[in-house]
Amino acid sequence: MAGIVLGAIGSGALAWYMPAVDLYRARSIISVQPNGGNAEIFHINLPRDRIMVGISGDENSIPAELEWPGAETLGGLQAEAFKVRDENDEVVGVASRMASSTEASGAFIEWVVHLPARGTFYVEMGVTPMADGMRQGPFRAGTREFAVLQGTMREQFVSDVNQDFDIQGRIELHTALVGPLEDEE
Repeated sequence: MAGIVLGAIGSGALAWYMPAVDLYRARSIISVQPNGGNAEIFHINLPRDRIMVGISGDENSIPAELEWPGAETLGGLQAEAFKVRDENDEVVGVASRMASSTEASGAFIEWVVHLPARGTFYVEMGVTPMADGMRQGPFRAGTREFAVLQGTMREQFVSDVNQDFDIQGRIELHTALVGPLEDEE
């Protein structure tokens, strides 16, 4: 009996001092907006941060071994996965972008961004860019710290990035979030 008790105490102490999972959380670079909300900018360096791309009817999938179903099966669907970076160019998460421009399946752009130790959020965007070249869409759902937030995200492709030779451009994701609105009585 003493062995079981001492074993349980030893296991608890080991788990306390040497956790099995130690998620690293990069410091969030958030700016507070005059309306009480906050803004955060993420980016994806292309092609360096592209993890996967699948496009119906295109032989240029990444990775090259990816066998993407034909256009007749998925109706022009494009799916991509990326590493996501903060303003300090540090990788802070991953994102997926799904898009379709065909009328048969309904044109759409959807982003899912996952930031470990913070949460995940889902955004639907309009297919047609605004006058300034950005696309914008509302937050539809979120987990953890994004679960109670409301707001929008804008997507912009920037081609003139003066960095490393292997960066041809970047996708910038601008978030504008506010907390839940209080019910007025």
